[in-house]
Parts: sequence; C-alpha cells; structure tokens
Amino acid sequence: MYSVCVRDHVMIAHSFRGEVFGPAQRLHGATYVVDAEFRRPALDADGLVVDIGLASETLRAVLAPLNYRNLDELPRFAGANTTTEFLARAVWDDLVAAIGAGRLGPAAHGVTMLRVALHESHVAWAAYEAAVPGRA
Repeated sequence: MYSVCVRDHVMIAHSFRGEVFGPAQRLHGATYVVDAEFRRPALDADGLVVDIGLASETLRAVLAPLNYRNLDELPRFAGANTTTEFLARAVWDDLVAAIGAGRLGPAAHGVTMLRVALHESHVAWAAYEAAVPGRA
C-alpha cells in the first residue's frame, strides 16, 4: 500500500460535558497538528498516490472553518463533545467529501484508505482511519 501524508495545524477553543472531563469541562484551547494520510494499493499512471499540493490545500481548506473558533458555537457540532477522536472523524468526513467532489484531482480517485490524526502534543494524539466509501 502506498501513502502520502500532509500536515497542517488548527487552533480551537471548546469545552466538554461530563464529569469524566474534569477541568476540561470549562472552556479551554487546543492547538492540533493534523496529519492526513492518503493510501492506495497502486500508483496512478503518473506515479502518484495523490497530488501533494492539492492534498495540502484541501486539508487547509477543511481546517479553515474550525481555526480560531469556539467549537461549542458551531451548529455543526451542537450537542457533541468535540474530543480529539471526534474531531479526527469530522476532518476525515470533510476530506472524503473533498475527494468525492474532485477537489484533490484525478489521482485521488484511486485513494482507498484515509487516516486522519490530530496530535495534541508530542506524546498524545488520536486518529480515525477507514476505507474511503465506494473505493475500497
């Protein structure tokens, strides 16, 4: 399996509901380093997994509506605990939609797996990985 990974970051504020979250129930900030790894079993005719430039631009565009925002105020996340794990899936969903819309170019049509990891620090991160629907 071949892969290409691109990286960006996003700065957000949010709070959590539930005693399990302790002091994180209060509004707090986080800066995530976000990795998106695109995988496919064979390279395309040009020798690509996906166009790295388009992948980088698309990841940045997916993160833009979240950057410098209080996620508690976004209707998209109403009622959700926007944990790192939850956000990894949300970014995954948006990238899959971008692949389907052709925003990552023709090479991305061969992408069968996508992994999104959000790094809270150099020692802690969460990820979501799944087959790209209709392509596995």
